[in-house]
Amino acid sequence: MNLGGVLIPCIISGGAGTRLWPVSRQNMPKPFIRLADDQSLLQKTFLRASHLPDVSTILTVTNRELVFRTLDDYRSINKARMGLELLLEPFGRNTAAAIAVAALHVQESHGDTAQLLVLPADHLISDERSFASAVRQARALANDGYLVTFGIEPEHAETGFGYIEKGDSLGENFRVARFVEKPDAATAQGYIDGGRHLWNAGMFCFQVGVLLREMAAYAPEVLAAAKASLETGEEMHNKHCRQRELGADAFGQSPDISIDFALMERSENVAVVPCKIGWSDIGTWEAFRQLTQADANGNQIVSGEAVLHEVTDCYFDVPKRVLGAVGLHNLIVIDTPDALLIADSARSQDVRFIVKELQRLEHPAVSLHRTVMRPWGTYTVLEESDRYKIKRIVVKPQGQLSLQMHHHRSEHWIVVSGAAVITNGDREIFLNSNESTYIPAGHQHRLSNPGKIDLVMIEVQSGEYLGEDDIVRFDDIYGRAPELK
Repeated sequence: MNLGGVLIPCIISGGAGTRLWPVSRQNMPKPFIRLADDQSLLQKTFLRASHLPDVSTILTVTNRELVFRTLDDYRSINKARMGLELLLEPFGRNTAAAIAVAALHVQESHGDTAQLLVLPADHLISDERSFASAVRQARALANDGYLVTFGIEPEHAETGFGYIEKGDSLGENFRVARFVEKPDAATAQGYIDGGRHLWNAGMFCFQVGVLLREMAAYAPEVLAAAKASLETGEEMHNKHCRQRELGADAFGQSPDISIDFALMERSENVAVVPCKIGWSDIGTWEAFRQLTQADANGNQIVSGEAVLHEVTDCYFDVPKRVLGAVGLHNLIVIDTPDALLIADSARSQDVRFIVKELQRLEHPAVSLHRTVMRPWGTYTVLEESDRYKIKRIVVKPQGQLSLQMHHHRSEHWIVVSGAAVITNGDREIFLNSNESTYIPAGHQHRLSNPGKIDLVMIEVQSGEYLGEDDIVRFDDIYGRAPELK
């Protein structure tokens, strides 16, 4: 079997995961959700790609605001020392634009015959051996000039997925007759009974030269914007990875369209590999609950303590408190420090409507958790009102906040554990546990952890305005200060 040129897995890590709110949020989306083994979906996708034969580099397309969280996830599992390359989008423009910039990027380094294996970051695949076999078949088809997609052998009549209709045979695989949008229940059952339809997994494999030629014919606006965004972007190399930040103005000119609509449904050169790989897109809480064994009453308690009376077929994730439940059936209950979801399990697709309303209200629970990830560590909002806010700050070893200033608030810092080096105006001081300092409004200041263990602090803010946007950065080792961009 001729597999063609070098294989570059490309992880597409985007999307809001609105149906998995309140765990999935804009600034901590679905790929970062942890499963029972404490690995994120993104980590599982990375490991799956790194286990494929002859792979030495993994490319990721993600939002620039998620780059440090992405690298943190990769750093802890990259035992094989895979080469890391990241393309950083200024904002989402759907999968057509993401795949176009990935193909152009790979073409620059490896030429037209390099093969791109596109993998969504938020899918789960339990049968890696069958997955690797499907990839081998896809690579052979891609070497013959096909745009290849992966079709999952359907297990039931699912209305939440798109479908692929099989066309003429290509040995074990098939040409694609057509792509079908999410059907109603009766149509989905007809697809299952007919035996010619597969679930659309949203995974692809193709030679980059073939893809770019087809995009030039069917999606020239997408391709032009992708080229311009790479040309006007900035590139950075460091010891961890190669990063290219896409030019925002050019990238914004790309149509917001999926690769399916832009290309796969238009091209006459598309093939599908049918596969059984233990696939799930874990798109809803109802799908998520299938990962957990139920008790004799059909209940699943994934975290926390629960006392149940006459409760059946319910899913509870309530980690921080004792739950008491009486007379419930077929509910999903998800508790986080700042938001609680209670949903009929049969309507878990409709959680997106809650998120839509929160977006209309501009509620912060759409984008942020109480604990917010930063490149230097995390902060957790413990309590807040109009005039004060209390945070728990954790700074990683050798981590450092930007040299910054606030116009409207002052801050008290108390070291709980570890040691801190603090710039406060024109002074630099060293604080140990149970020591503190005061930062007046208008003072330049910086917090650093020079030690080998986490620095844990309590910050008390007070002032007229406590928003996170009241910040002026003068210097930042993570490239967030204006003069470093």
